[in-house]
Amino acid sequence: MAEVHCSRLRLPGEPGFWCFRLDGQGLIRDLRPEAADQAPEARHDRHWRWQGDWLSPAAVDLQINGLQGLWFGHLEAGQLGRLHQALAWLRRQGVDAVCPTLITAPLARLRRSLALLRQVRQQQSPGETRLLGAHLEGPFLAESRRGAHPRRHVQPLEPGQLQQLMQGFSAEDVALLTMAPELDPHHAALTWLVEQGIVVSLGHTEASQAQAGAAFAAGARLLTHAFNAMPPLHHRAPGPVAAACLAPEPVFLGLIADGVHVDPAVAVLLTRMAPGRVALVSDALAPYGLAEEGRYPWGQRWITVRQGVCRLEDGVMAGATVGILEGAGRLARWSRNPDEAILAATVRPRAALGCGDSVVQHLQGAALARLLRWRWQPEAGRLSWSTPQLSA
Repeated sequence: MAEVHCSRLRLPGEPGFWCFRLDGQGLIRDLRPEAADQAPEARHDRHWRWQGDWLSPAAVDLQINGLQGLWFGHLEAGQLGRLHQALAWLRRQGVDAVCPTLITAPLARLRRSLALLRQVRQQQSPGETRLLGAHLEGPFLAESRRGAHPRRHVQPLEPGQLQQLMQGFSAEDVALLTMAPELDPHHAALTWLVEQGIVVSLGHTEASQAQAGAAFAAGARLLTHAFNAMPPLHHRAPGPVAAACLAPEPVFLGLIADGVHVDPAVAVLLTRMAPGRVALVSDALAPYGLAEEGRYPWGQRWITVRQGVCRLEDGVMAGATVGILEGAGRLARWSRNPDEAILAATVRPRAALGCGDSVVQHLQGAALARLLRWRWQPEAGRLSWSTPQLSA
């Protein structure tokens, strides 16, 4: 394949237009700002103008509980082949990597799920969405804010319980852990987790602004599904959301952009209160990717899916079936800010995991075929994505 010079593209969060050289292996080289009077370089056999479309890495989802009928927390050895197929489907949905999420369950089941996910990671093919270390959403949560998490399996945050859960596993197996910081007032568990390279997120918590702020100062780096399963942002009791917005960087706020978990107006307000800190998550459950809404089993419980929202039989919201890139499109429509929506789905989740916050860093040397091309139609408020296809 001959080299191609590409110009007139945008990068989310970066000013002006950019250009790059696509080498013979389809990799991005010499990504740089484009001069206003720059003309196509004659030495290149082909010149590809992007017409002002955006280029970004593919999405990373830090909170996804399952897909296509499979639950990460209820995996069986006989389902691993189906999971590989489901992850190939997810890659075609523009998702590069996920933190498979395990909600509160008996410690033995969590450990078994971690072992099975490790096995899947070791056998993945390039055509699949990559499994990163898991996101343990519990079991160390405030019982009063447990949401859809089973009450009987919520655990106190004691050293013995944490060590029992983590024995034999590392940050490669557990990338992220959600905890209620008030269960760890001296930050002993939080400090130990950070020392192991595990990102600590605050969630399912009754923490005040002061308690959450102290946990962020001690090393927590994320807020799990902001506004949900935590005290609200009140003008006399600002709570964890305010603590995350005001914390020294880097602290990120996870946002489910389905329009139900958080009202669209509040979602837009969050992007303005915490510029550069909002990271989209899907919080997708196993029915994600299945065509029909209706009633689905979840272990020994049942959920009902209506218009992309999953609820337990008592009406408690349990998650969504809206993919992370669909969430990005919705956030762009609400905010009229495509840069923010693209960054929130692609770059910031990587930054939350400590993988760098520069879109340029993530694109230099990357294979174009694994990236996303975005087009914004302002009149319709529509942000759409596709896999870049080489054309003159």
